[in-house]
Amino acid sequence: MAALLARLGRGLRAARPPFAAFPPRRLLAPPGPPRPLSFSAAELVRAAPGPVRPYLRLMRLHQPAGTWLLYLPCTWSIGLAAEPGCLPDWYMLSLFGTGAVLMRGAGCTINDMWDQDYDKKVARTAGRPLAAGDISTFQSFVFLGGQLSLALCVLLCLNYYSIILGAASLSLVITYPLMKRITYWPQLVLGLAFNWGALLGWSAIKGSCEWSVCLPLYLAGVMWTLVYDTIYAHQDKKDDILIGVKSTALQFNEDTKQWLSGFSVAMILGLCMAGMNCNQTFPYYSAVAAVGAHLAHQIYTLNIDKPEDCWKKFTSNRTVGILLFIGIMLGNLWKRKDSKTEDRLENR
Repeated sequence: MAALLARLGRGLRAARPPFAAFPPRRLLAPPGPPRPLSFSAAELVRAAPGPVRPYLRLMRLHQPAGTWLLYLPCTWSIGLAAEPGCLPDWYMLSLFGTGAVLMRGAGCTINDMWDQDYDKKVARTAGRPLAAGDISTFQSFVFLGGQLSLALCVLLCLNYYSIILGAASLSLVITYPLMKRITYWPQLVLGLAFNWGALLGWSAIKGSCEWSVCLPLYLAGVMWTLVYDTIYAHQDKKDDILIGVKSTALQFNEDTKQWLSGFSVAMILGLCMAGMNCNQTFPYYSAVAAVGAHLAHQIYTLNIDKPEDCWKKFTSNRTVGILLFIGIMLGNLWKRKDSKTEDRLENR
């Protein structure tokens, strides 16, 4: 009996699979922190439906720095045109903001239609929708028509003087991309187009341009564009030489900082002249001084041979424009304080 039990025990041990035959239990990694919700322009474009995404990228909706640089001169002009003691007209600010998105998108579409063969040869631009073949030239043309139609609807919300003035800028928008083939100063033409809002904002509020204010403001904006877009152009200067495209970055070369300093001084003088001609006050001139300091720091620390630094300096110009707009608003509110002081002195 004992022998039989021993035999059965050996059989059971042989039939039982060894512990090592069971695979070890896999421990699941603890879940990572939830991805923060982002409302950045780049994230919104990335989250858009696939068929729509190339069109949003064509209008550079994922890179809003250019839209800000187009919009901010409009805000300056609208702010300067406000009545003493009043904030800028928020309806006009929103209207011009919508127009800036549409017109910047239209300008980028026109630029890419002209430059798609060049863009294919430059590493930074080879992924643009037209250059990469994500959409066709015909599709871009139809999209351009839609953007311009919507921009026209915005323009028609303004007075007749402003409608004519706004329509006059279209020739600059269309011809700018050609300038880099003709002249080393395409950034000047871009400045003339990008700062048209410095004229249009005032006329939208007042019914016409006060040239003693608008012209210095416009020229200051043109100088500002020469600063930031020359910095921007230094990103592509090696590729530009290879494909035969011209820019102020190639024109100025190692003298870039001296030229940028001259443009910055001219911008500050233009802003001061515009301020004096519309009786601006202490906060405005404080903002102008802050703008000058910001530009000086940009130029002093700029490394024209480092594309990453050029991009960083270029995008920081949004801060320049916002600083000035805040100064204009506060300067306008300060006018009310000054007028009350004068009234008290007269009553004595």
